[in-house]
Amino acid sequence: MIKSISGIRGTIGGKTNEALTPLDIVKFTSAFGARIILRGDNKKVVIGRDARPSGPMITDLVSSTLQGLGMDVINLGLSTTPTVEIAVPLEKAGGGIIITASHNPEQWNALKLLNHQGEFISAKDGAELLTIAASGSIEYAPIESLGKVETRDDYIQIHIDKILELPWVNQDAIAQARFKIALDAVKSSGEIAVPMLLEALGVSTISSIYGEPNGIFPHNPEPLPENIKQICKEVGEGDFDLGIVVDPDVDRLALVCEDGAPFGEEYTIVAVADYLLNIQPGNTVSNLSSSRALKDVTERHGGKYFASAVGEVNVVRKMKEVDALIGGEGNGGVILPALHYGRDALVGIALILSHLAVSGMSLSKLRKQYPNYVISKNKIELNPELDIDMILTRIQERYQEYPINTEDGVKIEFENEWIHLRKSNTEPIIRIYAESQNEVQANKLANEIIDNINNITAYKV
Repeated sequence: MIKSISGIRGTIGGKTNEALTPLDIVKFTSAFGARIILRGDNKKVVIGRDARPSGPMITDLVSSTLQGLGMDVINLGLSTTPTVEIAVPLEKAGGGIIITASHNPEQWNALKLLNHQGEFISAKDGAELLTIAASGSIEYAPIESLGKVETRDDYIQIHIDKILELPWVNQDAIAQARFKIALDAVKSSGEIAVPMLLEALGVSTISSIYGEPNGIFPHNPEPLPENIKQICKEVGEGDFDLGIVVDPDVDRLALVCEDGAPFGEEYTIVAVADYLLNIQPGNTVSNLSSSRALKDVTERHGGKYFASAVGEVNVVRKMKEVDALIGGEGNGGVILPALHYGRDALVGIALILSHLAVSGMSLSKLRKQYPNYVISKNKIELNPELDIDMILTRIQERYQEYPINTEDGVKIEFENEWIHLRKSNTEPIIRIYAESQNEVQANKLANEIIDNINNITAYKV
């Protein structure tokens, strides 16, 4: 089990307090509901799930627990994370629970927790919830005050309708382009939501390579190049304009070019921002570990780029601070405030297709319009007795002549490359991300820092 600021994640089966068991689900759902009541928020919660086999069981436990607290439940059933995020404020609910473990394998599931704005709860909110859960002192409702459940199956369509209303979505141009699209939604909620969106946009041909949303993932569901080889093969050998890949809860978007080459998850937000900024000036935000390509594109359009600490909550906070037009994360997460403050693959799809339709470019040609950067992702495991903060400080001292950001670990900016070091909150690990203009140079930069860390730790030991 992993307890983070955005929710409770764990494997199904096993012992209480060690995995996501029924008792743990009830305990943390109770704490979430109790906190809403304590805050005086509306005693209503929106819930939805991805297609994992454990989803219906957990949904029943969550729904019944909330009813037992005297709270009403709006159950969206098989849905997407961004759809639940949109539904919470529309329903004037006190919060939301998305039953999904995102990109984790199917034996995992989670309670992803939203506040009354439909945004992930903050670190402070999460700490309060964990305190309530640990107290074991929660008061449930008497028989005459039990909550009610309403089942809704129209919210994906409501979500799509709101996307179609956006001024940047060019539905006519998309329909005229007659795109032929292959889809990999790993047999989860995207198998329902993405075809609904594409049909509404007027896409002529949609081919889902896996089909039925039964939650039995055909491959590792994280939409990384090494996990999407089948759709790359299908697109490269078939008659398609592009491939679309989403994760199980449809908040991350990856693309495949017409020649079968991955577009690059880091470039999803870059392409979307390029399209929007060409129409309307504005600021952009991504996290410190995302590609500098977004910064380059933003400044090319005369906007200002800002970096946040890693994590969707932090990206959203920074976006609000700087009034960003668009933002997101380099994992294919597009956040468009005009729709809602959450990563949303569906709006990303609509904007990418608008970009292609209006420009007349193929996806591979579009990719060539952007700076070509490569990120090397590494980690170094350390002796638990070592002071990781001391190590980061020493690295900072060694590179003090360069611009350094210490908002989230240590990020060092060089002329055309950067390196970002972050410590894990749960393990004696330093994560090291390095970006440069080719893989060799990115790895060289990462290895230089790793060597420095090894020298520091050897000296310290």
